[in-house]
Amino acid sequence: MSEWINIVNESEIEEGHYVSGDLDDVEILVFKIKGDFFALEDICTHDHICLKGGIVEDEEIECPHHGAKFNIKTGEATCVPAYSATAKFPVQVVDGMVQVRDDRWD
Repeated sequence: MSEWINIVNESEIEEGHYVSGDLDDVEILVFKIKGDFFALEDICTHDHICLKGGIVEDEEIECPHHGAKFNIKTGEATCVPAYSATAKFPVQVVDGMVQVRDDRWD
């Protein structure tokens, strides 16, 4: 099973915002939505470019390049031009530290 990786202290993410991090050479975004934490791969499946810099509205992030949107909780594409989900990762908070792991190969 994959290891949990420390990404950020929970106090460093403001409500409705995100931080970027590295998960075993995979760029990720960690979001704080309604007090809960979620992690997605930092990739728009439409054109394989970063979501970083995108605007968060409700439970979606909009790709800053072509406007595709993704559900932060599920990774599902919710607006064209993207049709495929971006990867979602498990998140836990231990002693104030937000941890993420890549469970795709478990």
